[in-house]
Amino acid sequence: LIVFMYFSDEYKYSKSLSPSRPVLSVPPPPPVRIVLVESIPEGLEFNSSTTHPTIFKAWLNLMGEARSSIDIASFYWSLTNKDTGTHEPTANQGETILNTLADLSGKLSVRIAVNTPQGSQPQGDLRLLNNSGADIRTVNMKELTSGVLHTKFWVVDKKHIYIGSANMDWRSLTQVKELGAVVYNCSCLAADLGKIFEAYWLLGDSESIPSPWPSSFATLYNKDTPLQLPLNSTPSSVYLSSSPPSFCAAGRTPDLQSILSVMEDAESFIYIAVMNYLPTMEFSHPKRYWADIDTQLRRVGYEKRVKVRLLISCWASTKPVMFSFLKSLASVYDPKSGLDIQVRLFVVPASPKQKEIPFARVNHNKYMVTDKIAYIGTSNWSGDYFVSTAGSALVVNQTASVSPEPTVQSQLRAVFERDWDSNYSTPVAQHFNHKHLC
Repeated sequence: LIVFMYFSDEYKYSKSLSPSRPVLSVPPPPPVRIVLVESIPEGLEFNSSTTHPTIFKAWLNLMGEARSSIDIASFYWSLTNKDTGTHEPTANQGETILNTLADLSGKLSVRIAVNTPQGSQPQGDLRLLNNSGADIRTVNMKELTSGVLHTKFWVVDKKHIYIGSANMDWRSLTQVKELGAVVYNCSCLAADLGKIFEAYWLLGDSESIPSPWPSSFATLYNKDTPLQLPLNSTPSSVYLSSSPPSFCAAGRTPDLQSILSVMEDAESFIYIAVMNYLPTMEFSHPKRYWADIDTQLRRVGYEKRVKVRLLISCWASTKPVMFSFLKSLASVYDPKSGLDIQVRLFVVPASPKQKEIPFARVNHNKYMVTDKIAYIGTSNWSGDYFVSTAGSALVVNQTASVSPEPTVQSQLRAVFERDWDSNYSTPVAQHFNHKHLC
């Protein structure tokens, strides 16, 4: 009987391995998704169906997805309104982000690379996070390059990322107009952005910039050999650029070269939305002219007859000299000759109470969209940001798409056209007086 039972069990076991029986399959990996996200300031209303999830919800979602690690590169931290003294109730979203991240800091790896705080910049958020278990390194950009760490991105679990214009500031969630992108379930792209973070992390513990950078910081993905992958089930070519050039390891496209390349590839239109646009070294002394981007726009507008649109911010902190350069660029307009460069200013309205909030009520976007490419960055467009300041950008090409899903390029174009055609947009003319507008 014992022998019979043994062979009977062996027979059942062997049948379980038979190809005729169903075999448990490994579930496919979740699809790679990209989502445009925005912060629309309280009181800014569009007569448009173009909307996207909020950056506040995106950051909450990323923290909800986190299982092992969160790495954040940031300019500064001000997620509570203690530094403004305004007792503004809309700071609650920033406080929620801060408290959620502090709670996670005691449960998983949270690393923050931040520009060395200057003078009166608030540091309470960083102290709270450090006391909660986060590991923080300050990067002394002033000593390394004479610039700042202006980057704004997240890497979560080495497979999800956020990159965009929003600082770690409560105003970036409710009082400033921002735009960014979240990519879910893409370990290749997250690993590549992680290399940029690791460069900051290394520099936070160093007094000099490696030259050359160790091979572990090198990348295979750039403007010439982008990463090929499906985003939202759409074939896509993607890469990450970085500035300044001294921070770029082997294979990394410097941010300025990325911008010039995107403009060069455009065949029909170039739409740009940035807070500041200056063909100068904005912060250098003595003053220096810097026309790399300005010259490229004029060249493609003239030689290729590409339609160029610039949407630039106008607010209390706008430097008056910017308007002279914008008027010059806007003058390159002669439809009979095929010259079509136009410039408009975007003003975020403010109530008397909102005007009391410092450094708020502005369009802080930093993106470009052409007939081929979506470029989402973290830098303003003046020379310092590409020569000495740390920034980064996500570049996506979905031109070959035959998918019914809307491309990132078409979504970003819709955002630009919504803003351009809105009541908050005003054309720049030769006799325009910004003082009455900003």
